[in-house]
Amino acid sequence: MVVFQVARVETTPFDGQKPGTSGLRKKVKVFIQPNYLHNFVQSTFNALGADKVRGATLVVSGDGRYFSKDAIQIITKMAAANGVRRIWVGQNGLLSTPAVSAVVRERVGHDGSKANGAFILTASHNPGGPHEDFGIKYNMENGGPAPESVTDKIYENTKTIKEYLIAEGLPDVDISTVGVTSFTGPEGQFDVDVFDSTSDYVKLMKSIFDFESIQKLLSSPNFTFCYDALHGVAGVYAKRIFVEELAAKESSLLNCVPKEDFGGGHPDPNLTYAKELVARMGLGKTGNESEPPEFGAAADGDADRNMVLGKRFFVTPSDSVAIIAANAIEAIPYFSGGLKGVARSMPTSAALDVVAKHLNLKFFEVPTGWKFFGNLMDAGMCSVCGEESFGTGSDHIREKDGIWAVLAWLNILAHKNKDNLGGGKLVTVEDIVRQHWSTYGRHYYTRYDYENVDAGGAKELMAHLVKLQCSLSEVNGIVKGIRSDVPNVAHADEFEYKDPVDGSVSKHQGIRYLFEDGSRLVFRLSGTGSEGATIRVYIEQYEKDSSKTGRDSQEALGSLVEVAIKLSKIEEFTGRSAPTVIT
Repeated sequence: MVVFQVARVETTPFDGQKPGTSGLRKKVKVFIQPNYLHNFVQSTFNALGADKVRGATLVVSGDGRYFSKDAIQIITKMAAANGVRRIWVGQNGLLSTPAVSAVVRERVGHDGSKANGAFILTASHNPGGPHEDFGIKYNMENGGPAPESVTDKIYENTKTIKEYLIAEGLPDVDISTVGVTSFTGPEGQFDVDVFDSTSDYVKLMKSIFDFESIQKLLSSPNFTFCYDALHGVAGVYAKRIFVEELAAKESSLLNCVPKEDFGGGHPDPNLTYAKELVARMGLGKTGNESEPPEFGAAADGDADRNMVLGKRFFVTPSDSVAIIAANAIEAIPYFSGGLKGVARSMPTSAALDVVAKHLNLKFFEVPTGWKFFGNLMDAGMCSVCGEESFGTGSDHIREKDGIWAVLAWLNILAHKNKDNLGGGKLVTVEDIVRQHWSTYGRHYYTRYDYENVDAGGAKELMAHLVKLQCSLSEVNGIVKGIRSDVPNVAHADEFEYKDPVDGSVSKHQGIRYLFEDGSRLVFRLSGTGSEGATIRVYIEQYEKDSSKTGRDSQEALGSLVEVAIKLSKIEEFTGRSAPTVIT
């Protein structure tokens, strides 16, 4: 058995190692600097404290992006030096973010051990490759992202760190082969357990959904299906679940081989970046000669986000979570006993609010960041939740879950089509959405992203919007000067959230302008980029009249879009005449 020693290595702090809502994200060229990753990992161990680190079992895996394999070896050696008892690694270093959460919560090791936390190596939907992005975040024993109390400690440690610990004489571990490798250090045995990336997650999905009815749907001669992993980690799970478990044709999978650079693409499941799927589903700018599938879906790099499409039809994420909540009890076995409550992030449309009111469910509006949902779930207050940024999930884990959302839609489709799979007319994705609008009304909704803008200009824009809120009469004068057909602003504020579980207060979570007719404009700086700033503008209008719910979204929102752009002076502050992405 290999014996290793602990080395203490002197180091100096790096500026800017503050974890955002989803950990620390920077360009690869930043992470590969000597000691950069080491400093952050040691600062995390120091923040957790020796009592939580010594003897612990930690998961270390991610979406397989460039630098992941090197990072796994570094973290493993540092964990050994800091007294961690065992490391669990998904085969080839691959685990989706939702699968990591499932593994922390569900997996039992060969020796009866349970995980205490996880390092997830991902920059989510950001591009990968030598010149692109890398990221790392720490998840707690509940499987969810570290709370601000922990990430704040990590950041403070990064500013004062003087040394890190690493195992000297510990060789790189073969992470391509399933099995346990054992070593000996000053504190005794240290194990690295490489395990199958899919088994724990698949077992959990089979306990939630009716796989038999979904298989019947996918096997039906009049139902066609397409899933695009955008060369992210979801491809590993797509093949195992959709092909091996549910008998879908392998030809229904697109880009399902994980690649370190995501095939040179941008692994963000939206209408802009999932070009191949969008074209196949009949939504591309050029005509698609072949008949599109009935159902299509895509995932981001680490498989926690999803996009759902019907034939020539896009389902907004805000509508998606509302529709899942509205149909969950009757269609999905896991929820047959009822929903504890529902929640959405503040920028997400109010479609879920209407469902909650209609079904008499507890409802929560939280800041962006899955940890806020996790608190509610741990307290037994929330079953289904979602964010407009293509994130949907439930209390089965403590992360958003892209494949879970796709299975939820397939289970709903299977339920609604249980009597007509032999050749009758299908209830389609579009039918389900339009029926939902006729029952609950429609929240016309769009998001404009201005990516990698100058950070200084972005802050000035936000300060301008806050200052405007001092006088609603002045705001309404400006609004009427832009578009006289837009109602008055009834309320404006900077969103602040007091957590009903732990009492913590989160401030500066986005700037809101709420109109008399229920329309909303929300402006927010995103924390998921690796450089510059991303301004997100959310535009929403509610329509209760069922005869008016079939309009094109951009047409319906035209007046509010003009108000949002001119009120914020976005071109003046950013120099951008158009958004990078419209969703």
